[in-house]
Amino acid sequence: MTAEKAWWPRALAVVALITALRLLALAFNKAELFVDETQYWFWGQNFDFGYYSKPPLIGWLIRAVTDLAGSSSPFWVRMPGAVLHGVTALVLGLTAARLFDARTAFWTALTYVTLPFVALGSLLISTDTVMAPFFAGAILFFVRTCQTRGAGSAVLTGLCAGAGFMAKYAAIYLIPGALLAALVLRDFRPGWRNSLLMVVAFGGVIAPNVLWNLTHDLTTVEHTMDNAGWVRTGAHLNWGSLGEFFASQFGVFGPVSMLALLWGYLRPANGPQKALALLSIPALAVVLVQALLDRAYANWAVGAYFAGTILAVSVLAPRWRRIAVAVNLVPCVLLPVLTLLAPWPEVGGKPLLQRYLGRAELSKAALSLAHSAGLPLVSDNRDVLADLFYQGRDGQVPIYAVPPEGRPRSYYEQMRAMPEGLGPVLLIATQAPAACQGGESAALPRSGYWARYDMRAWYVEAECLYAR
Repeated sequence: MTAEKAWWPRALAVVALITALRLLALAFNKAELFVDETQYWFWGQNFDFGYYSKPPLIGWLIRAVTDLAGSSSPFWVRMPGAVLHGVTALVLGLTAARLFDARTAFWTALTYVTLPFVALGSLLISTDTVMAPFFAGAILFFVRTCQTRGAGSAVLTGLCAGAGFMAKYAAIYLIPGALLAALVLRDFRPGWRNSLLMVVAFGGVIAPNVLWNLTHDLTTVEHTMDNAGWVRTGAHLNWGSLGEFFASQFGVFGPVSMLALLWGYLRPANGPQKALALLSIPALAVVLVQALLDRAYANWAVGAYFAGTILAVSVLAPRWRRIAVAVNLVPCVLLPVLTLLAPWPEVGGKPLLQRYLGRAELSKAALSLAHSAGLPLVSDNRDVLADLFYQGRDGQVPIYAVPPEGRPRSYYEQMRAMPEGLGPVLLIATQAPAACQGGESAALPRSGYWARYDMRAWYVEAECLYAR
């Protein structure tokens, strides 16, 4: 085996070992499914080409895995995360091997699989995780197209980019990145024919979701504008938000990796490094502007870190590559250990993983009350509804969202709003609306996430929920 190919079996062995350990830890994970995870699971039970806040691929994937496993347990809902990130690490290694050498390829795979956001994404299923291998694949095939001018690689670039878009709209950052690389660097111009093939393949994959949005009042577009904040309320400069977001990226990407990436942006030494910088910068730049104008969550710039991982590794000296991985191993080990020990440790008398505990207990108590009384369950709380649908997946208790006033604020209000003509219902809320007050209520468990809320089950007439 040549030295140039020797990196692959070593990288495959290391990535497979880390992935296997993550799956083992996941089997004993004590953290309950988070509200987003149960929402994604529920989407998969209702096949469609789009959902309220995200494109459909994550719902389809969870449905496929849980159907094949014959179980919707938290392990199977989350299992794809570790596997997808393992695949992404190897795909990025293949790209690094094309652009640099075997050593850079190996350290790219190892660095990616140990990144903090990858460690977290291997414990919780998210749209970032489902997007990751397709985003990385699009970069690989884009590079291959530019090197070989092959039509097949161009089509694969568009297909991967489209699949990434169907996982999370942030995959759109691939387009300005590739355009910048093509404009600046002659070696990264795929040619007009191949560019057209990429566009056609990309458009063919995303067309069903585009049509779904057009026939559903642009639901996901509306939600995206809600998230942007300043689109609705007007822009204002929020330097604190910008500083907080920028600082958070050292936790998302790892401190040494992030410093290396910034250095790679400032001092790209050769064509491949310049191309990787241009592929990476758009996602981070756009989200930095968003953070300045309103707010931005720490994971919103993840699209920068696929090409960014290769760039960071390429500018690091061998010693610093080892240091970067060693630093990143701390959260890689700590995060799964915390899920194994939950509800310990506690901080200020509260479990450190409080937001991932107590949800199932409340849902099961509410479902038991509703089943005993023969009543449907109703709530206007997205967190409550998400877990109720998951815990009540046997279908014995009908579950509905309180009808929205105006535009729906969740998938549940959009697709599972309470129908007219119901009689008595069991409302799960901290307090009943004014039109429903005076009725009997029952206390629900207050632990984990719900410890700070007095969530109760209210016995009310459905009609009063229309008279809010």
